[in-house]
Amino acid sequence: MAQVLRPNTTGSLFATDGKPHPLQDTLLVVTLVCGVLAFVTSMFDSLHLLSSWAGLVGILAGAYGQFISETTRERFGLIVGLGLSGVGFYLGLAHGGLFGGVI
Repeated sequence: MAQVLRPNTTGSLFATDGKPHPLQDTLLVVTLVCGVLAFVTSMFDSLHLLSSWAGLVGILAGAYGQFISETTRERFGLIVGLGLSGVGFYLGLAHGGLFGGVI
């Protein structure tokens, strides 16, 4: 009997459905870039504006990305980016906030 062989992607963390997801991938990249930027800049007190705004943008992009994500790969990257964005955002708020010293 001839059987159709399908790749077993159920056990892989980076499993994909084989279809392109340009919007989801764009949100994933934006979330990761903003998350890394917010996390790194939150270590410096004088960069609180950059870290808090980058963290806020990363949180919003990641939340919408989670809402429309379709694969495990997308969700994994979004959670990592959301975590970095959240830490950067809250440390940026602790160092001066979104408008600290400007208004």
